[in-house]
Order: sequence, then C-alpha cells, then structure tokens
Amino acid sequence: MAQLDLAGISIHYERFGSGPPLLLLHGLGSSGEDWRLVAPSLHGFTIYVPDTRGHGRTSRPDGRYDVPLFAEDLAAFCDVLGIEGAHVVGLSMGGMIGLQLALDRPELVKSLVVVNSGPAMVPKGFSQWALIALRFIITFLAGPKRLAPIVAKKLFPKPEQQGLRDEVTARIAANDPSAYRRASVGLLGWSVVDRLDTLRLPVLAVSGDRDYTPVADKQAWVARIAGARLEVIADSGHATPGDQPAALAAVIAAFHRVVDAEDTRSYRKAGR
Repeated sequence: MAQLDLAGISIHYERFGSGPPLLLLHGLGSSGEDWRLVAPSLHGFTIYVPDTRGHGRTSRPDGRYDVPLFAEDLAAFCDVLGIEGAHVVGLSMGGMIGLQLALDRPELVKSLVVVNSGPAMVPKGFSQWALIALRFIITFLAGPKRLAPIVAKKLFPKPEQQGLRDEVTARIAANDPSAYRRASVGLLGWSVVDRLDTLRLPVLAVSGDRDYTPVADKQAWVARIAGARLEVIADSGHATPGDQPAALAAVIAAFHRVVDAEDTRSYRKAGR
C-alpha cells in the first residue's frame, strides 16, 4: 500500500505487478477492496487501485464531491506517477470516473472497461426516482451505517453470499457520513452523454444480467461510441466483481488481448 500527497488531498492506493499500467476504480461508498477477488487474475500489468476522494483510506477534505472532481484527482494521480496510456476499468461510480477521465484527458487512457455503469446519472421514470429518493432519505436521516445492510442485501441476495454481504456492510458503514452524502449528491444529474461520440479509444461495457439498469439501456449508449461493445455476465447483479469475479476477469482479459493486438492509434485517428 502507498499514499500519494497531492494539492489538498492524500490518495491511498495499492500497486503491484509489472507491465503496462492498469487502473481499477471502485464504486460509491466503497474502496479499492471492490477489486480484491478480480485483481489477482489480471496478469501482465502494473495494477494501481486507488481509493477515491472521501473513500477508503484517502483523505476527506471539505467541499464538493462529484465525478469531474474525482476525474481531476485521478488525472493528477497519473501525472505525478508518470502514468500515461493506461487501461482503465471502473465499477459503477468508477465507470463514470473512467468515462470522464477518457473525455477530459484522453492521452491518459488507452482503453476503458465500464462495469455496471454508464454515461449519466439522471433517473428515468418513477421507479428509478423512488429508489434514489429512498436511498437519499436513509443516507441523510440515518447515515451510511443504517444504509449499509440494505445495500449489501440488494447487492448479494443469495444465502451463500453472507460473507460478501458482511464485507460490503462493513465497508459502507465505515464511510464518513458527510463525505458519503456529498458524494451521493454529487453523482446525481451528472451526464456526458452528449460527448460520447468524441471518444476515440477501445471501450467495453460489462453488465450483470441482474444489474439495476436494464441491459437495453447499456446497449443504447454503447451504440453511440464507435467500435464499442457490450458483454453480459450471467447470474450477476450490480457488484459483478464480487459475485462473478472469475467471469469478469476473463472478459476483461479477453478485451485487453484484443486491444493489444490492434493499433489503438487508429481509434484516435479514424474514430473507430
């Protein structure tokens, strides 16, 4: 483990392996531990697993928390460590950060895998608004400790997943209430949908077949990116790195083999 001090923030991260850089980005209210079961199977890379501002063991400064700021932090992290042309893999909020980074600092990102996420956090319809409203009510009135077991049960509903539920419950409950509230609010309304057609890199979207948002919704935004494709993982919910780590690692590895076999500069020149 290591700590990187930037202007106004100290970022905790794990680094291991050797080869081209690979960044693994976690979800809201979690930490790099999201990737505990997947990272050991991703061979041939120097893997960086940072905790986002306000999460895990990274510092929790005052002020706004939102996707553009998280991407700015990650860009500064890459600049200081000399990381350029990294493979980026993001889960949920991490996928949003990956998209923002690829759009704002394209030279930093060689390829992007977006897991159970998308280019906008704008609820559609009554059911999505109701789900978010309930989560916000619990978050603001009771805090992450009360929210944690509810989220964990939704992520891992099967009886045999008790160990995973316990891990996620502890991780979410450990959040600083103020930082968690600000991060939650900061995601709502975010969108880069109108910029998707400017992406010039290999993009893979991965969806659990039981994810919160329908596979069809992901197919719609993937179709807006030249050359992008979607993979669906069976018997998986929103936390695919936890409930199907081997299947996810295999999909990521296969995608990277294709990326390595192609000249990714052609994506940037021709908009493939």
